[in-house]
Amino acid sequence: MTRDTARMATSTDREVCSLVNELSQTINRHVRRAAEKLDLTETQAVALRELTEPTTLRALAKRMCCEASNITFVADRLEAMGLLERKPHPTDRRSKELHLTAKGTSIRRELLKHLNADSPLQSLDQNAQGELRDLLLRATSHS
Repeated sequence: MTRDTARMATSTDREVCSLVNELSQTINRHVRRAAEKLDLTETQAVALRELTEPTTLRALAKRMCCEASNITFVADRLEAMGLLERKPHPTDRRSKELHLTAKGTSIRRELLKHLNADSPLQSLDQNAQGELRDLLLRATSHS
């Protein structure tokens, strides 16, 4: 690789990193605005968005890219708000699953409406979003 090629690759890498960071911040602001409309924190909103089915704290933490101990506090608050409940895991008696309550399902539905409205990704059609997802998966794969 020549010096110019290396410099161009570094410049492109830097630009891609900057754009990914900018997109991440834009999405975070969008989630925060949607959360505020429902009197939720950004983290609570992300947890509700990710609760597509009953799941364990550990699985939810993995989906949210954080430690399970951090999710415990979020789950405690959502439970206190009447949005979710913990139930025994059907096959692992040492574990509990998080289940949305009827109120939690309703709030999640409202949250998803707010998140879909003016989404930072709405300028991309379904094909472009799929391509972006595939590229990000390739870039983040650790294998």
